[in-house]
Amino acid sequence: MSGLASASSLFLVASGLTVIFGVTRIVNFAHGSFYMLGAYLAWTLVTVLPRGHLGFWGGVLAAALIVGVIGVLIEVLLLRRIYKAPELFQLLATFGVVLIVQDLALLIWGPQDLLGPRAPGLRGATEVLGVRFPLYELFLIAVGPVVLGLLWLLFHRTRWGTLVRAATADREMVGALGVNQRMLFTTVFFLGSILAGLGGALQLPRESVNLQMDLAVIAEAFVVVVVGGLGSLPGAFLAAMLIGQMQAFGILIFPKITLVLAFLVMAAVLVVRPHGLLGRPPSSAHVAQAVEPPLEATPGWGRWLLLALLALAVLVPPFLGDFALIVFTEIAIMVLFAASLHFIMGPGGMASFGHAAYFGLGAYGAALLVKHFAAPMELGLVGAPFAAGLAGVVFGWFCVRLSGVYAAMLTLAFAQIAWSAAFQWVELTGGDNGILGVWPSAWAQPKLVFYYLTLALCVAATLLLRRAIFAPFGYALRAGRDSPLRAEAIGMDGFHIRWAAFTLAAVAAGIAGGLFAYSKGSVFPTYMAIPRSVDALLMVLLGGVQTVSGPIVGALAYTWIHEQLMRLFDLWRLLLGTVILLLVLFFPQGLAGVARRRG
Repeated sequence: MSGLASASSLFLVASGLTVIFGVTRIVNFAHGSFYMLGAYLAWTLVTVLPRGHLGFWGGVLAAALIVGVIGVLIEVLLLRRIYKAPELFQLLATFGVVLIVQDLALLIWGPQDLLGPRAPGLRGATEVLGVRFPLYELFLIAVGPVVLGLLWLLFHRTRWGTLVRAATADREMVGALGVNQRMLFTTVFFLGSILAGLGGALQLPRESVNLQMDLAVIAEAFVVVVVGGLGSLPGAFLAAMLIGQMQAFGILIFPKITLVLAFLVMAAVLVVRPHGLLGRPPSSAHVAQAVEPPLEATPGWGRWLLLALLALAVLVPPFLGDFALIVFTEIAIMVLFAASLHFIMGPGGMASFGHAAYFGLGAYGAALLVKHFAAPMELGLVGAPFAAGLAGVVFGWFCVRLSGVYAAMLTLAFAQIAWSAAFQWVELTGGDNGILGVWPSAWAQPKLVFYYLTLALCVAATLLLRRAIFAPFGYALRAGRDSPLRAEAIGMDGFHIRWAAFTLAAVAAGIAGGLFAYSKGSVFPTYMAIPRSVDALLMVLLGGVQTVSGPIVGALAYTWIHEQLMRLFDLWRLLLGTVILLLVLFFPQGLAGVARRRG
């Protein structure tokens, strides 16, 4: 019954995400922020306002409505301007909103956890099958089916609902029939935001309100939406029930697995049913898209600029201090990390939400050799890409069979499985205590020497990836991206080409991870956590997916901006989110793409 209560709460959030994605096709990363705002606003309306003004239930409903209005403002002011941008740029924009909301919440409510009151009339417990069970949990169990029923009536018994279902099935045809898509998208976003805000507000009696609520819930909500099938409300309800029960029984039977159980379920479902439990393959209208222009070599002025940057990277460091050398070393590693993700995103057309898994496995590959075998750095730097490449072979065999959001979420599932293993396999990895003492060999311990070693390896690996892009292998990879049926018709084995590309990208990320481990002297599970994968996505998207130099420019810009903002400002997330939004609005092709056009 506890699992049913949790599943019902999760369905409220996932249903809003399902409705929004079904119509607008936006992967709304900010949906978790709406959930968090619903909880904070409900706490304010219930505890701060004088008693009798709204009461508990009035405060919960008012908080949900306010979140709905905030969602409308974000849709009108931001998302409406980028509906025609690539889907991943829309994801980048919503992540910028996440960063802004996090710091605004910190500024308004502070960093401390906030405890809300119990729900009036539901404060006690009742006996169910000889066991006392909280009344509020029983109430939550009923909320999910009630909301599902109301949504079914709304979508099947109203004209607006019919338009929403039609837009979910074929958005372009609905627009061709004269329906005001802008108004339809805005009302859908309003409804989805209300559901997220309501889900957060109803958690007030169950848990403390804190700044980590958004990222904690959005990952599980994405899992529910994908497992159920994108755009399917019954599928989301079924998936929420399944995951809620699996987690409840996991706590009883195998507690250690609960951290990753939802992602294990998602991986298993997507392997067997690539479009979710009740999802359908996307219609031709959704599959059809403009063929992206072929990647071109960096123009002459761009090559001279990159050579100038490389010359500065070689000549300037001897005159800098240790801190600058540490920053330069990290920038070189991030360039390779971003280039490895770009290799499968740009030429391969395969988005990955879990690329940090191979970065982290590379770091652990080197660290485990040091910890258990006292291996020198030279052997560790060989073990790093080997460990990451082995994971790329295994995970890639499943991931490259899918496409779009389903493939991206499967990469996230495998990354979370790897993170959970590193976090909980204490005997091997040290758990959250990590592995310490991962230092370079004596000859490479001076920071300047290690920097030059890192620069040489990262530049060589990045150039190798670039060579692969313009080799026959890269052209075959792009052919499979732009027209898979034609590529297969002329004899190309699309699956094995994508699989090889996925493995090569994992190997390159493993090299970056191994170097990162020796630069920090330690390895922790956070190296393969979701925020690290998001960093890689941000670097690639900021630079430009459809440019070869994009990941280099994006890594330089993002690492420098991130470092400067963290050092100079307490509310650095607010400023970074604002910078991201400005870049998305005014430079949708990425920094390198804009430079190419103006050049």
